[in-house]
Amino acid sequence: MSIDEGVVEGPADGSVDAAVGGGDKARETGRRSQAWFGGTGRSGMLYRSWVRNQGYGAEVFDGRPVIGIATTWSELAPCNAHLDKVAEAVKRGVYMAGGFPLIFPVVSTGETLIRPTAMLYRNMIAMTAEELIRGNPLDGVVLLSGCDKTTPGLLMGAASVDLPSIMVTGGPMLNGKFRGQDVGSGTHVWRFETEMKAGRMTPEEGAMAEGCMARSAGHCMTMGTASTMACVAEALGMQLPGSASWPAVDMRRMEVAQAAGQRIVGMVEEDLKPSDVMTREAFENAIRAVAAIGGSTNAIIHLLALAGRLGVPLTLDEFDGLARPVPTLVDLMPSGRFLMEDFCYAGGLPAVLRELSDAGLLNRSAVTVTGQPIGSLVADAECWNREVIRTFAEPLQPAGTGTAILHGNLAPQGAVLKQSAASPELLTHTGRAVVFDSPEEYHRLADDPDIDITADDVIVVRGAGPRGYPGMPEVANVPLPKKLIEQGVTDMVRISDGRMSGTGYGTVVLHVAPEAAVGGPLGLLRTGDTITLDVPNRRLSVDVSDEELASRKPSWEQTVDTATGGWPWLYTQHVLQADEGADFDFLQGSRGRAVPRDSH
Repeated sequence: MSIDEGVVEGPADGSVDAAVGGGDKARETGRRSQAWFGGTGRSGMLYRSWVRNQGYGAEVFDGRPVIGIATTWSELAPCNAHLDKVAEAVKRGVYMAGGFPLIFPVVSTGETLIRPTAMLYRNMIAMTAEELIRGNPLDGVVLLSGCDKTTPGLLMGAASVDLPSIMVTGGPMLNGKFRGQDVGSGTHVWRFETEMKAGRMTPEEGAMAEGCMARSAGHCMTMGTASTMACVAEALGMQLPGSASWPAVDMRRMEVAQAAGQRIVGMVEEDLKPSDVMTREAFENAIRAVAAIGGSTNAIIHLLALAGRLGVPLTLDEFDGLARPVPTLVDLMPSGRFLMEDFCYAGGLPAVLRELSDAGLLNRSAVTVTGQPIGSLVADAECWNREVIRTFAEPLQPAGTGTAILHGNLAPQGAVLKQSAASPELLTHTGRAVVFDSPEEYHRLADDPDIDITADDVIVVRGAGPRGYPGMPEVANVPLPKKLIEQGVTDMVRISDGRMSGTGYGTVVLHVAPEAAVGGPLGLLRTGDTITLDVPNRRLSVDVSDEELASRKPSWEQTVDTATGGWPWLYTQHVLQADEGADFDFLQGSRGRAVPRDSH
């Protein structure tokens, strides 16, 4: 029988029937998993017998779909530490639909603990997911993610195999509560730090506050990158409708997980693949959804990388054009007041997508993992709280105030700025550059009362890009110098080739490309140069001639350490720039789901 691109012979004499309890069905299905479990002789016996040591009966090898449950569960990734329970709910659903579920781990990282940054390992997540999916007897896969890099990493890996796949994100934490107020994970870390530096909050109060931010299982409940990417997965059509926002500890999260387990079996029957769902139209829907929810700038990098895996044409500049007609509709931290629990109860992403659909800004025919077009799924979506989810007529912020893509002699390949998290008065600004070659250099000097920085200056932190750090950490929104905080300054223009947490805020230019470490113009800046930020005209420039910049090139020196081995070496040798998604050059594209050679 033919199994995808590989050809594997099925049993010719029926000798496998007694072993697997249904040889005829196994031969008829042509399932990929039968290249392992439907074989005759020593090879088939080996595969079946080792699975049976877990207590499974022979009937599980009768040709039913074998479903992998790829989990990023880890106690070192606190956002994902409850996914063991989610996996059991998925498993239950697979059994209910007549499939055979098998849970397997993939690399798990969380920005909460791992150093220097989880972004260094996103491509590792994608590689392990891809190879484990392809190399094992699976007909479909359920992807369990939580913290922000695990979601794009799993989607990227699944896209490169193109086996029927569905995503279940772990859900946000319950709202943080501190002294009668809602507290947002991540967002309030910066606010509390500023309060303590200004002397308005004691260390003891800070210790109490930190225990109030994360009071349940789940990922950040602000519209940080984890929540953004959960919404992206739903807008792309890879999650069941409404499933992005159910809190991690709400039992409806488990209902959704069970439903996903049931649905993946149907997707295998239909051969509904990631490439069928994540089309160009789906990417346009996701980009506009990010604009409407005030989502994280990190979504740009992840969507570019994912599009590269699927061969979907997508460039950095298109994000600006697609987002410009979309107002910010969701009033969530860090851009607004509320949190994901409120967003969920207000109607979640379906209510937002209906607003986009009614405005003619949703590709309604894009197919989802349900097999139905997204337009029909959100046509009757209700909003139950117009304070949280606004209408196009009365948005939180008007159209054109989403993430801006900037160009100029300081960012020839582009840079990004989240307008909804910035100070409006700083969106057009000219100031003196004060340049730091690394985040560490800035932090060493930031609290010096004699530091030569004024509120009108532009803080530049370089050496934080994909190759430069390496891994492109979330360091771009560095805290303001202590002396300025004490003067009451709350925001300044900051520029970096690094990233900013989706929970962060401020007038921060991010992802400057090419980065300083590869000789980009950012690496040629000097303290005292004059920088102009002109967001309305999408410009970022330095008042230095091309000739002067060229003359500085020979004296430029890479100021970051070069990895000599291990994963960081592989990363720095092959990572692409931010405007290309920071994927590895050798991982772009799909490698298919052909059955690997049998060496047994």
